[in-house]
Amino acid sequence: MAINATEKPLGKVFTPDYQLSIPSFQRAYIWKPENILQLISDLEEACKSPETPYFLGSLILVREGDTSFSVIDGQQRLVSLSIIIAALRDLEHDEEWMRLLDALIVEPGDKLRGITSQPRLTLRERDAAFFREYVQEGNLEALFDMNDEDCSSNAQRNIIANTKQAYDALAQLDEEERHRFASYLVNSVTLVIVTTDDLDGAHRIFDVMNMRGLPLTPSDVFKARAMSGLPAAAVDTYASRWDDIMDPLGDDATRVEEFFRYLHLILTHKPATGKLIEDFLSDVLNQYLAGHSIEAFIDGVLAPYAMAWRILERPSDTVLPDDVRGRLEALNDYRHHEWKAVAMWALTHSFRNLGDPEVSFFAQRGSHSARDCGRTADPLGSHDRQRLGEILCALEQVTGVDMLNRRSAIDRRGHTAAAIRDLDKGFPVRLVRGLSVSAADRAGALIRLHGELQGDPDLVRLLLVRANEQRAGARIPRPRALAVVPIMPLDIASAASFSSWTADLHDYWMYRLGNMVLMQGKEGQIDRLTEYGRRRDRVLLRADSCRFPLTKQIADFNECTPAMLEYRQKETIRLLAEYWDIRYDESHADLTSKPPEQLSGDAGSRQTRGSQRVTIKQVVAAGLLIPGETLVWERPRKGERWLVTVTQEGRFRLEDGSEYASPTAAARAAGGRSAGLDVWKRTSNGEKLSDIWKAYRLRTR
Repeated sequence: MAINATEKPLGKVFTPDYQLSIPSFQRAYIWKPENILQLISDLEEACKSPETPYFLGSLILVREGDTSFSVIDGQQRLVSLSIIIAALRDLEHDEEWMRLLDALIVEPGDKLRGITSQPRLTLRERDAAFFREYVQEGNLEALFDMNDEDCSSNAQRNIIANTKQAYDALAQLDEEERHRFASYLVNSVTLVIVTTDDLDGAHRIFDVMNMRGLPLTPSDVFKARAMSGLPAAAVDTYASRWDDIMDPLGDDATRVEEFFRYLHLILTHKPATGKLIEDFLSDVLNQYLAGHSIEAFIDGVLAPYAMAWRILERPSDTVLPDDVRGRLEALNDYRHHEWKAVAMWALTHSFRNLGDPEVSFFAQRGSHSARDCGRTADPLGSHDRQRLGEILCALEQVTGVDMLNRRSAIDRRGHTAAAIRDLDKGFPVRLVRGLSVSAADRAGALIRLHGELQGDPDLVRLLLVRANEQRAGARIPRPRALAVVPIMPLDIASAASFSSWTADLHDYWMYRLGNMVLMQGKEGQIDRLTEYGRRRDRVLLRADSCRFPLTKQIADFNECTPAMLEYRQKETIRLLAEYWDIRYDESHADLTSKPPEQLSGDAGSRQTRGSQRVTIKQVVAAGLLIPGETLVWERPRKGERWLVTVTQEGRFRLEDGSEYASPTAAARAAGGRSAGLDVWKRTSNGEKLSDIWKAYRLRTR
């Protein structure tokens, strides 16, 4: 068994030297939006230090031919990297950059050398054609127009969701930032390529690599350096003290590294550069070593901040006051964690005994005595409770608004650094930069709430939880499984209770908050039910679903009408605006009463369309499609041909007179299968509808 291992930058992997394919026995693509967003965030941070490579792990490959390889380990990263490159290509204006990015994921071919055009990476057979057609070949507009029913596997749903999220995240960067990101991705992101000519050997390599000895963590390095600065007589005592402080944080190296990264930010007011060990030693630890005060660092800095971190990880188990626990539990609902640094600072500056090993901040199991003691004798040493409450309230407001505005990790870390800098100066909370929301941020968040929220069920779940709790006036206990389900079914063609609905109205409301409710159980449990009454009754069947007032509310409606959904939409947006305190502007005008078009001016130039679905009506209004013109979908091998006419109302009319609000819906009705923008072409000049959609997106970006 011949084994070869080399480290290469990504630009040397996505080349003709490696024709990669994922065998059918491998698991499907399972990365979720949070995984790909974390990768993008890490790369954004890393590319600020272009001279420092970013190691993305190893690929284990089995050689099948001269340049053909099967991927045994690394498929999740390879698919995600392809998605990121495809999004960068679609956002690009410069033809040369587009060509270079395209060549990373699709071999352009060379007739002279006998090289055929093909994707660099081929997925499992079930998903290969889908990934090639929509991602690798650049039909992102068609992808953005798809619904769940257009997918034949969970992997395809993950591809759609992750492509949208990657596109939205990268769209926040300006052209220069995207070019810098792309250059770093190609030249400085490295992988160790392990190749073998034997499948069994590849699996043995995989097993060995996953059982290898654990490397030193940042905590190990910092502990060793700290112990070197202590008198010999104190080393054993403080080595044990260090372990007592750090062991409860767990042995997850990534979590421990995150703790030190936030501690570095708190103490220096500087976001991490990607070189944590070097930065923490030079910016923090060396100062204590030089001052012969390592004991002060361990007792006065490490101990209280480590306890603060533990509190943030398990706030419900603490003896903290109810309002503080509630705020921390709410902050833990968010997918991004930059808020933790500010919360750590706030806790450390609000409880004098946070680092005292004799004081427990956690309730004893099976007893309420510790929590009761915390309320009466106050062994925690709490002070300035009002300021702590103000900080946590403002922190959640900023975290929620940043989430809605899709702020990048760099922006979020900038907010955190600015907030801690001003808090250290003793500024009142209302004057702390990083804990305030601008008029543009307010407007941008409200615009997002008004729009379609397709493809991000975790976001919709969080929004509905917040709206329901605002309506209830208290936190609501959540069932273990809590799903977001639409009041209307995806297909209303055969539903008598929706017979009065037009396709336009159904399309408009399908993915908006007004059409969504929380329900105990898993996603998809009422998908087969098409009648409103049966869907409503199934939602209300379980008592845990009725805990949520906006869910229980549908019991009062005997039919689902546009007026009902509009009422729910307005109420939900109003509740969310009140929760995050973004309902009113500086002159106390109610922003929730303004339509999104009026809010757009306040949102400023930073607002982007992102991957939001484009409608026929919008393209007609922009003059890129003209009422009366026709488009054709042809399948010559089957002798099939369909024509649609663009209507004045912004719809597609098939030759049988039926009308549809989206190209995908028209294609499904015509051909009886999922197809989208890329199949329709102008009869006048053969231009693809997907190119027209992209032109509209570029115009309105």
